[in-house]
Amino acid sequence: MQGLPEASALLGLGVVFMLLFITLGPIKILGPFVQLTRDVDEAKMKQIAVRAFVLAVIAVVVGGFAGRILAQNWQISVAALTLAGGIIFFVVGLRLVLEQYEPAHAAPVPLPEAPMAAALRIAFPTLVTPYGIAALIALLVNSPDAARTASILAILIGVMVVNLLAMLYARRILGGVIVLALVIVGAVLGVLQVALAVQMILRGLRDLGVL
Repeated sequence: MQGLPEASALLGLGVVFMLLFITLGPIKILGPFVQLTRDVDEAKMKQIAVRAFVLAVIAVVVGGFAGRILAQNWQISVAALTLAGGIIFFVVGLRLVLEQYEPAHAAPVPLPEAPMAAALRIAFPTLVTPYGIAALIALLVNSPDAARTASILAILIGVMVVNLLAMLYARRILGGVIVLALVIVGAVLGVLQVALAVQMILRGLRDLGVL
């Protein structure tokens, strides 16, 4: 597909990590996970976290490659996908930056008793977000070769492992100063993501001949 090397140059592996960390990473899951498991003992909480991790990895990989195949079958151009990805990343980044100004959310409904049902509730949509899958699809479609695809998948698995660790130690993390650091890092990454999204939108518009 024409334009792939140029699009990939815009999204270096460091940027790939940033996008996946923001859209699928631990910053967004710590608070909800602690709230959802507030009435669960430590052993069951860890069991739910591991199962949710496995379900999330399977779902996001299958969803990413299914989206890639559909995009290719529908003959969606790289320029259009770059533009769409830029818009998605812009909305998500802007939401992350403005999240601190939103009112507090009500406490969520308690988890089901069955561990697998509870894991499903954690995995979707707390771990696997629609915009996270959209981000992965955009990255996979813009991948020019198997080596880069393997690198994207390795980064994805790394982010999901960080999610697992965040869930396993969520109660300790939220009880210390680490949460403040995560909020600051999230805000900084959100601003950078908005800037990158603007670049992607401009690149997509240029490649489509609009600019």
